[in-house]
Amino acid sequence: MSIPKYLEEFHPTLRLLMGAGPSNVNPRVLRAMSMPLLGHLDPDFIGVMDDVKAMLRLVFQTANNLTIPVSGTGTAGMEAALVNILEPGDTFIGAVNGYFGLRLADIGARCGAKACQVDIPWGQPVDPDAVEAELKKHPKVKAVTMVHAETSTGVLSPVEEIARIAHRYNALLILDTVTSLGGVEVAVDKWDVDVCYSGTQKCLGCPPGLAPITLGPRAEAVLSSRKTPVQSWYFDLSLLRSYWGDNRAYHHTAPISMIFGLREGLRVVLEEGLDARFRRHGRNAAALRAGLEALGLELFAKEGYRLPCLTSVKIPNGVTDAKVRTALLRRYNIEIGGGLGPVAGKVWRIGLMGENSYPSSVFTLLSALETILGEEGYEVAKGRSLAAAQEVLAG
Repeated sequence: MSIPKYLEEFHPTLRLLMGAGPSNVNPRVLRAMSMPLLGHLDPDFIGVMDDVKAMLRLVFQTANNLTIPVSGTGTAGMEAALVNILEPGDTFIGAVNGYFGLRLADIGARCGAKACQVDIPWGQPVDPDAVEAELKKHPKVKAVTMVHAETSTGVLSPVEEIARIAHRYNALLILDTVTSLGGVEVAVDKWDVDVCYSGTQKCLGCPPGLAPITLGPRAEAVLSSRKTPVQSWYFDLSLLRSYWGDNRAYHHTAPISMIFGLREGLRVVLEEGLDARFRRHGRNAAALRAGLEALGLELFAKEGYRLPCLTSVKIPNGVTDAKVRTALLRRYNIEIGGGLGPVAGKVWRIGLMGENSYPSSVFTLLSALETILGEEGYEVAKGRSLAAAQEVLAG
């Protein structure tokens, strides 16, 4: 009698994850996650929690007391940021230059707040002047929301000027750094960001499952003076603050193994050093882009605002999106991302995040693309993309 497939052991194929996330995980993190469990109120685990909070402050570049990982993926961080700040009847301005800016606006509206959307063309950075123009239209705005590194387009938007503008109108700035934290500078205190959240599965080199978040003094004051309860009990930061703070009041059973993994992942980040890590991401992104352009491919994001952690490239005419990505996956075990929303089928999204931001990833992908694109009838000069990438890295 044959064994049902669902009772067989599962051994996933080792992929090179060069999509928009998750990225590959550092082996040290995987080992840390295999350690024996502790109880979520065990004194030794409380020490681990304190270590994680201290290291998250260093990576966020903040002294904020309320700096913790929320149990859930990056979208959990997004939801936690919004439900804790916004109340029914509030007005907020959502700067939208891609798919995840849209999601921010959607979740904010579900809090019962009025969403005033500033639409920026996909592929362009958030425009500070457009944000200010919208702020001028409304007598009282609770918050401005924006994505630092828009995962759907590969655009990196300026933050500091938009934070100043928001505060000029007594609004908070809520910032998404899911695809930037640990890969490019995220300076919460220097930029005066009020709420900032991220995810573990990208540049931090950990699996998906936790969402680091930090609240500054203005945001904590808003949280403490709410007129209505936070609509989500699970993401209520006033309750989570007690669990992660000195009281250690039970809230929920924390994902112990994930927190072990995050602790180790943050150690890896800080051992490398933030500046060195940012330089590494920038150097490898430059090499990848040089290789893609040597293939005759056109980059999608506006020059000067391209995100080192994720490169968006236009799909050439006559080339089938799904066919190329399927060939990369099945023949070379390489994953890259397709486009979302209005750019679906029009761009590829190539991630060089955390453990994947190395020259070996660049060369492996470019070599495979040369072969597959050539088979699709796209004219390719063999070896030219690899040479272009190597020239950047050598320089």
